[in-house]
Amino acid sequence: MSITFGSETTTINSSRLREFLDRPKQLLINGEWVDSRAEKVFKTYNPATGEVLAEVAQGTEADLNAAVAAARSAFEEGSWARMRPNMREELLWRISQKITEWADDFAELESLDNGKPQGIAAAFDVRSAADCFRYYAGWPSKIQGSVNNPSMVLAPPEAEFHSYTRREPVGVCGQIIPWNFPLLMAAWKIAPALATGNTVVLKPAEQTPLSALLLGEVLMEAGIPDGVVNIVPGYGDIGAVLSSHADVDKVAFTGSTEVGKKIVESAKGNLKKVSLELGGKSPNIVFADADIPNAVAGALQGFTLNSGQACEAGTRVYVHEDIYDEFNSALAEAVEQL
Repeated sequence: MSITFGSETTTINSSRLREFLDRPKQLLINGEWVDSRAEKVFKTYNPATGEVLAEVAQGTEADLNAAVAAARSAFEEGSWARMRPNMREELLWRISQKITEWADDFAELESLDNGKPQGIAAAFDVRSAADCFRYYAGWPSKIQGSVNNPSMVLAPPEAEFHSYTRREPVGVCGQIIPWNFPLLMAAWKIAPALATGNTVVLKPAEQTPLSALLLGEVLMEAGIPDGVVNIVPGYGDIGAVLSSHADVDKVAFTGSTEVGKKIVESAKGNLKKVSLELGGKSPNIVFADADIPNAVAGALQGFTLNSGQACEAGTRVYVHEDIYDEFNSALAEAVEQL
C-alpha cells in the first residue's frame, strides 16, 4: 500500500497495518465498532508529508453518552464487575503480550500518524506501553485495605472499637490523552484503571487517533469484556462533554494547562475526581563541579527527546557562571551534530 501526496509517497511495510488502515476507522462502543451517529468523519494526516492516512469517525455528544452508558453498565452489571482480581491480572498480562506481538505495527503506525522516528517509537513508546500493562497486571490481587482499632476520646476506657478501610473502584473513568505519545499515554491511562476494576471512556487526540484505535482492536483480541473500554475519537467538544458528564466518576487528562483549568471547572458538577498532568518545562541545573560532557549529554536529551514535544522537556538550562562559557560552547557543538 502506498499513499501519495504531491511528490511524496509513503509505503506501508506491515501487511497487518495495511489491512488496519484499509478498514473503516470507527468508534469502539460496548464492544462494537460503530459509525458516528451523525455520520461525521475527520481526517488524520502524516505530518511528514501532509498526506491523509485515514478518515476517522468523529464522535458526537450522542456517541459519548452511549459510550458512558456502556461503561456504566459494564461496571455495575456486567462481567467486569464480577471478574475476580486474578482474572483481571491474566487479562492485563494478555494485553501486554498482544502489544508485544503487534510491536512493529504499532511503531510504524506511531511514526506515520505522529511523525516520530519509527525506531524511537519501537524502542520507547511501544515497549513502554507493553511494560505498563505488564506492570499493572501484578496489581489486582494485591489491592487491600486495612484494619485498625481506633481510640475514641469521648468513649469509656474499656470500650473497644473495630474499623476498617476497603479499597473499591471509582467507577467510570473518562480519559483524555495528547498527541505527543499517543500509544503510551493510552496505556498509562487505561492499564491502572483496569487493574483497579474501573471502566473507561477514552478520547484520543484528534491529531493522532490511530494507535488508540489499533489498541482497541488489540484489547478486544485479548478478550476485554464489552463496554469495559470505549474509544471515542473527536475534537475538544467531546472532551468537554466527557469531563462534565454526570455519570463519569473520574476524569484524567494529559495536556495543556489552559485546557486543564477548563476540565477542573467542568468536573465540579458532580464533584468527580480529577487527575491532571499538565505542562512542566522543568529546568536542568548545572553546577560548577559538573562533568561537562555528561552534563551536556543529559541536557541535550532533556530538550530534544521526542523532538522536544514533552511536558517535562528541559527547555531551560541554569548553568553556574564559572563554567557557563565552556558548557555553552560544548552544548552548541553537540546540537550541531544532531
